[in-house]
Amino acid sequence: MKLQLDDGTELFYTVDDFTDPWTQPETIVLHHGMAKSHKMWFGWVPILARHYRVVRFDMRGMGQSSVPEQGYPWSLDNFANDLLGVLDKLELEKIHLIGETVGGSISMRFATLHQDRLLSLTACTSPTSFNDPHHGESADLIEREGVAAWVESTITRRLDPQIVDPAYIRWYAAQMAATPASVVSGFQRNAGGDIGPLLKDVKTPTLILAAASLREEVLGDFRGAADLFPNGRTVVFPGVTGFVQHILPVPCARVWLDFAGSLNKS
Repeated sequence: MKLQLDDGTELFYTVDDFTDPWTQPETIVLHHGMAKSHKMWFGWVPILARHYRVVRFDMRGMGQSSVPEQGYPWSLDNFANDLLGVLDKLELEKIHLIGETVGGSISMRFATLHQDRLLSLTACTSPTSFNDPHHGESADLIEREGVAAWVESTITRRLDPQIVDPAYIRWYAAQMAATPASVVSGFQRNAGGDIGPLLKDVKTPTLILAAASLREEVLGDFRGAADLFPNGRTVVFPGVTGFVQHILPVPCARVWLDFAGSLNKS
């Protein structure tokens, strides 16, 4: 299915709901990261959709959504505005928001602007600062050699080849490499700033999910992000290297269910 934002951009979305039909479940929106699509949440959906209505969408320029023309002003703020548009078009008043990598960063930025629309916030392996020079270096590589070269150079940071099925790694890399170079390099080139100082005003219950380590620590102190929120908590998966939301999707989803359940008891 597709929805149309006010600027004419079409975003693909899908809804999974396997809750008891006589109930009125709360809604989760899953926000993927850069150069990915709604498909990346495949391991989470079967766990979550038995208890919640789950909405996944493809970000502008990715997956099955519209690709902007060259020169589009890529930024966290513009992606956060797209997310607001998704909620408004689907008439979702309040949601649980789960984002991964840049999708988590966008989700955190969204929370600073529209926390009244959130029941909870979760970010997985998501930086709060984009001032690291690796973003510009990534843009240089993409413009010089293409998205596939960038994916190849970063894939072992994302998925630990010692524990992840090689077939999964190949599929994951192919999904990312299908994203237009102008989209990925455009965001990487324009990424900048630090949303960390803004998070102290977000009262939304917040969960940060992270692996114990990355092969290249280029995302800043993302594991400490929970400390920036008044109601933040962190779950770190010991012994895991990489993007835990993709390496251990089912355990991550179960941790999230426990987190959400604790909100209902408080």
